[in-house]
Amino acid sequence: MGEEPPGTARNPPTIYDVAAEVGVAPSTVSRAFSRPGRVNAETAARIHEAAERLGYRANPLARALPTGKTSMIALIVSDVTNPFYFQIIRGAEQATAERGYTLLVADVHEDAVVERQAIERSVPFVEGLVLGTSRMSDSAIRVIARQRPTVVLNRVLTGIPSVVTDNARGMRRAVEHLGALGHRTIVYVAGPEASWADGVRWQALREAAHELELRAQRVGPVAPTLEGGADAAEAVVASGTTAVVAYNDLVAIGLMRRLQQQGVRVPRDVSVVGFDDIFGADLCSPALTTVAAPLAALGNYAVRTLLQEAGSRTPRDVRPARLPAALVERESTAPAPRRRRAH
Repeated sequence: MGEEPPGTARNPPTIYDVAAEVGVAPSTVSRAFSRPGRVNAETAARIHEAAERLGYRANPLARALPTGKTSMIALIVSDVTNPFYFQIIRGAEQATAERGYTLLVADVHEDAVVERQAIERSVPFVEGLVLGTSRMSDSAIRVIARQRPTVVLNRVLTGIPSVVTDNARGMRRAVEHLGALGHRTIVYVAGPEASWADGVRWQALREAAHELELRAQRVGPVAPTLEGGADAAEAVVASGTTAVVAYNDLVAIGLMRRLQQQGVRVPRDVSVVGFDDIFGADLCSPALTTVAAPLAALGNYAVRTLLQEAGSRTPRDVRPARLPAALVERESTAPAPRRRRAH
């Protein structure tokens, strides 16, 4: 059988086919695609016409790898099934598209080892990384940041650009809200031990409770999932509390479901507050009172910060950017029942 002509599925056209068609050197064809200003306009037009006729497409990644300019960045997320990331990804994608970049998203399943592997595989192909709620150690993140420009979401790390929600302010509003409803003891259902945000939220709850002369207790840690919230229900009931603040909305919703299954009425017996205001927080029953984080803005701001970092030749101010949080009052909180108020 004879050789198939260029442009077939088995034998796609190459730069050499285009060069032969036009009667120029392959290097001239390469320059016509990568540095068009260095090729005679008439010759460049003939090259592009021949490429179109043959079905040749330049490989932007192959051209970009020697310079590191791939126009791609990576967003690493802990669990892509968590609605917390939906708007973050959307905001990040919008910022990359506006600047002519492509966003790669890697789901690392709440596993620091998987996260490190995903990053190592991504580094050769991207110009920078956004680490969303990373579970890696500070030292591991610093190693990554020496290889590519890096921005960290929901975590503050000295010397590394970061974008965070104002967790302390948001938690303060949640505690004030519960205190105003007459609750005297607040239980915090903790998230993953490796979560920076978890530590900040617990500390903020303790400080706000102390200032308002309320009692603060902690149960967990639990997985940041519906199942994690359900697992915390027994400890919450045993505490005798009338109010709970959960690490995130998924934990809060899982907790409410299990409490209701056990005959505990929300919010009549126990008020529940979540964190993040994810998609669906207003669709559960009862609709969840929660601390709303500006999720799309977090993703968008992180990408813009990253691209500024990648394009800067001088050291920049790396103080963390804190985006505002606000309490959204819905139906999962109510005045404390008199018979269950703790003293």
